[in-house]
Amino acid sequence: MVRRRQIYEGKAKILFEGPEPGTLVQYFKDDATAGNGAKSDVIAGKGILNNRISEYIMLCLHEIGVPTHFIRRINMREQLVKAVEIIPLEVVIRNRVAGSLAKRFDLPEGQRLPRPVVEFYYKNDTLGDPIVSEDHVVAFGWACPQDMEDIVTMSMRINDFLCGLFMGIGIQLVDFKLEFGRRWDGEEMRIILADEISPDNCRLWDRQTQEKLDKDRFRRDMGHVKEAYQEVARRLGVLSENVQNGSNTSHSAVGEAQSLETVQQLFTPHDGVS
Repeated sequence: MVRRRQIYEGKAKILFEGPEPGTLVQYFKDDATAGNGAKSDVIAGKGILNNRISEYIMLCLHEIGVPTHFIRRINMREQLVKAVEIIPLEVVIRNRVAGSLAKRFDLPEGQRLPRPVVEFYYKNDTLGDPIVSEDHVVAFGWACPQDMEDIVTMSMRINDFLCGLFMGIGIQLVDFKLEFGRRWDGEEMRIILADEISPDNCRLWDRQTQEKLDKDRFRRDMGHVKEAYQEVARRLGVLSENVQNGSNTSHSAVGEAQSLETVQQLFTPHDGVS
């Protein structure tokens, strides 16, 4: 696809003008950041892996009736998506204690929560993405009460589905972040899922070993970031079991790295959303 006018650049993705009105091209970068950009690096192939993992999950969610911005994958790094008005919230769903929740309440990581906890963070890097209440969201006009009801309902449904999906491949969904946007179809407005779902915005632990298969490996200088993302892709079935010379991918959570060219050749194709 011919490269078009850039609309927005974030830490991990770039949005370009789409080929048709109401569409955008979402490009997945290899950049990795933590601490609102305080720590950064480039991990070759990460964008390719996130593109394919997010494509697979968005298609699964479409199949169960969750509205998303995803239309189809264009190439190894780009997706065609619906343009939305992003609601300036990060919606975090927590199934176990980890990350900032552990620090805030001095709790051990991995402790199971009696029920999923939904948190809202105001998307503002300058302010450090502060945690906010639903009352703040409504009072400041970021979303109305009906929007928030739709967001929470959809978030819980996504959580239920993803917990089962990952459990089936031996992965524990500890927590994850979602973003939503408004999409107008004529006079009708609806809230739909936007952004991505990948190891960049999910905490994913191996169910047997508790090994981290997500961006915490970068945040905490654990190494083998790309290999962990590859393992998630392999278990989801979007990365072929066969590697160079016909050998099998290692079944340890973090196996040896494959070359970027190998990664590009090994993905299983999926159809887009009509």
